Amino acid sequence: MEIQGIKVERQATAETKRIIESDARVAAATANVCGSGYTISTGAARYGTYGTTYTWTNGTTTGDSYYDKPICAVFFNDTGYTRYMGIRLKDNYTSTADVEDFGAYRSYAGPVYQKRGYCGKAYSYMEIGGTAVVDNYLTVGSCN
Repeated sequence: MEIQGIKVERQATAETKRIIESDARVAAATANVCGSGYTISTGAARYGTYGTTYTWTNGTTTGDSYYDKPICAVFFNDTGYTRYMGIRLKDNYTSTADVEDFGAYRSYAGPVYQKRGYCGKAYSYMEIGGTAVVDNYLTVGSCN
């Protein structure tokens, strides 16, 4: 399916669709951060006025399962100020190490990638003044 020119997985949540509809231009820019080919949205979550996490895939599979899709995750800083923040991406296999990017960022944390990330989880974190204001997980894709 497409929302204002953005490819979105048919099974995407209503929240993902709402976030993309609210600003398709920003959503398209986040896909560009992931790089060439990552053009299909698998999920998005907005955390108040602090930040928005997006996950993307490129439409291929990297294994035998439907869930073996490469995933890219980015956590965007919506505050306009440098914050300690991060994104961690866990795939749907316990034997694979998580990938993460944490630090002081003004624009975004990530991108981070997993080869078999569909049905995994994207963890987003942000602190302001030493207090966690974002500490959330987003399930990547629609999983059984």
